[in-house]
Amino acid sequence: MIGIGIAATAFGNRRPSFQPRMKSSCNHGSSPVTKGKIKLFLVLLMTANSAQAAEPIIGEASVIDGDTIEIAGERIQFSGVDAPESWQVCLDEKGLDYRCGEEAVSALDTFLTASRPTRCELVKRDRYGRFVGTCFRADGKDVNRWLVETGNAIDREEHSKGVYADAQATARSAGAGFWRSQFGQSCPAPPGRMNRKRTC
Repeated sequence: MIGIGIAATAFGNRRPSFQPRMKSSCNHGSSPVTKGKIKLFLVLLMTANSAQAAEPIIGEASVIDGDTIEIAGERIQFSGVDAPESWQVCLDEKGLDYRCGEEAVSALDTFLTASRPTRCELVKRDRYGRFVGTCFRADGKDVNRWLVETGNAIDREEHSKGVYADAQATARSAGAGFWRSQFGQSCPAPPGRMNRKRTC
């Protein structure tokens, strides 16, 4: 009787209603619990991708272009710099064509080979799926800066925020790399894409 009295006091004079829970046979795909699990999964997935992008890539670099390398199957575009395309031709000090793009590729390959492995601190992925970052040789030399100060790349101020402006000024005043010439695009890219067969 004491149990009944306590129950009556707790619920007032009304009886507690105990309704059995029925299992629903409807699709749970739109239930708040399932939606929450999906959102959690997507957040974890994005976090994992961000963490992966933040970790440096270290290994033996293969030169793809004057400002792009590949390490362990990942293409990496050097952040804040722009080198001539491998097909690109510049004018030398006499006004004659020379393959400044091929020269930049060769110089980069020699520079990286001198101190391996290469380590790249990654910033993001570009629209082509490549990582974008700043890379360093095993001896700690900044590859991006080296490219600009040797005249094998230019400072892309809109992306570098002027980090390499001093290196570019030094290269330009010394006539290093393509700054010794009339740097220009005397071999224009075919209409559409730059990676099509060169026209010169």
